[in-house]
Amino acid sequence: MTAGPQPERPERQFPTLLEQMGGVSGIVASTIPVGVFVISNILFDLQPAIIAALVAGVAVAVWRVVRKQPLQPAVSGLLGVGLAAFIASRTGEARGFYLPGLIASAAFGLAFLVSVLVRWPLAGVVWHGINGDGHGWRRNPALLRAYTWATLLWTLVFASRVVLQGLLYDANEETWLGVARLAMGYPLTGLALLFTIWAVRRAQRTADSPAT
Repeated sequence: MTAGPQPERPERQFPTLLEQMGGVSGIVASTIPVGVFVISNILFDLQPAIIAALVAGVAVAVWRVVRKQPLQPAVSGLLGVGLAAFIASRTGEARGFYLPGLIASAAFGLAFLVSVLVRWPLAGVVWHGINGDGHGWRRNPALLRAYTWATLLWTLVFASRVVLQGLLYDANEETWLGVARLAMGYPLTGLALLFTIWAVRRAQRTADSPAT
């Protein structure tokens, strides 16, 4: 007697990149300590700003634990602000707090540029990583072209941060450096993200439309 057909095992589901980052709230939460430092340093002084940023990082971590949300984004943000606070404390200058961000922007900008040159535009890699998709998009010329342009825009965003904030860093303009850090954070990121969404959806409509 042969056994009947075995039920198919459900495919194992892995968390997407966005889920691993704690969703949109996790991304926002990881940047709160930086914003607290910028504002506190403008209103008060370096040491109160360092303490306020560290307290904000701990508060975010506790808030995520209470809400039973992924802790990794908050821990990563706390480690990042801890490193920035350490550099600022050791140098005795508020601009030291922004040095890790400048280095990160330079590294991201270089990575995005190189990804275009090797035809693996990171805008596409990250987009489909967030949505848990594969890499089939690379076989679609319209999508590959859209992600290439989007990646070049992200490269420009990172490069503009490095250039402008680097000039302010060299000039020791701590207040304006903090203002630039905030102004060139979510606003530029939001614009680049909107362009990426528009370019990708336009490319998808072009790819799905029947050839005439």
